[in-house]
Amino acid sequence: MASMTGGDAPVIRIVKKKGGGAAHHGGAWKVAYADFVTAMMAFFLVMWIVGLSKPTRQAIAAYFKNPSLFEHNGGPKILLADPPAHAKASPLASSEKDKIVEAQLKAKLEEKQQAILRELKETPEFKDLQDSIQVHMTDEGLRIELMEKTSSLFFASGSAKLNPRTIRLLQLIALQLKDLKNPIIVEGHTDSRPLNAANGYSNWELSADRANAARRAMEEHGLHHGQVLAVRGFADRKLLRPQEPTHYSNRRVSILVAYTSLGQ
Repeated sequence: MASMTGGDAPVIRIVKKKGGGAAHHGGAWKVAYADFVTAMMAFFLVMWIVGLSKPTRQAIAAYFKNPSLFEHNGGPKILLADPPAHAKASPLASSEKDKIVEAQLKAKLEEKQQAILRELKETPEFKDLQDSIQVHMTDEGLRIELMEKTSSLFFASGSAKLNPRTIRLLQLIALQLKDLKNPIIVEGHTDSRPLNAANGYSNWELSADRANAARRAMEEHGLHHGQVLAVRGFADRKLLRPQEPTHYSNRRVSILVAYTSLGQ
């Protein structure tokens, strides 16, 4: 401001005002705004993923589990949008689905394995058969083997006639397997003793007839139509004890519940 004092020259005064207001806030609001934007992006990303098809979600999940699969040319690709109905499924998605189905089938068969073993143990009639029945998982599936320990434990000697207790045992097995969609293969085996039958009836016929008799008994007591895929007779070509070809345990009926589902 300028002021006049008598006849003196005007005096010029400069007044400086200090800045105020927003200076004390700094850049904190920028950090808060960035957090808000990040949260909104994450929210919309989650909503986008939820809306994708199941195979695409599985592919995205697979990337985070093992990113190395995506680091080379020709590797699996993540689909960023649902493919057309006629498009082929992602190879990774198909592989993941196969693994899930395989794990479910294996878990179901292991459950049946434990159920059969439990019933055999808890049924007084079969307690003395513990050493003659094997229920175990193999690369093919669940295998149940009825092994002879005497000349006529499960069948009449030299024939395919089932003993009464064998029928009840096969009924127990059939009731456990009847709700499965897995194919069942029944196999018959003999030892290396020749039958010497006058009519030419050999171990080939005997092994096949015993497997077929077991199949018939299980279908009469629980297995649904079409559940048995095959009946096979191997004679003495697949000995349980190759070093003891005439041992009783080589005479057996094997029930294989395969991994592959009939519905596939």
